[in-house]
Amino acid sequence: MSTETTTVTENNTKTIPPWHVILLNDDDHSYEYVLLMLSAVFGFPAEKGMQHAEEVDASGRTILITTSREHAELKQEQCNAFGADPFVAHCKGPMTVVIEPA
Repeated sequence: MSTETTTVTENNTKTIPPWHVILLNDDDHSYEYVLLMLSAVFGFPAEKGMQHAEEVDASGRTILITTSREHAELKQEQCNAFGADPFVAHCKGPMTVVIEPA
């Protein structure tokens, strides 16, 4: 006589909802600043940074990355900490970066 045991495993993993990190346009920051910030904070090469700079200039916003909420908040804080644009004399602070659910 043989006894078999069957194990049923449920996979109750939840996916983490994605969040967008979005750069908003303004007239107080230069393309040079945007390229430097995107390179320093996100590691974007110049070509990808330029694509985002042109998109934010043309449409008013660009999605930089889509990630977890915690990572999005970190990137938002890092952008805020990047400070004012040294290439624009009247610039008083960083560009506006917001996060929102994807």
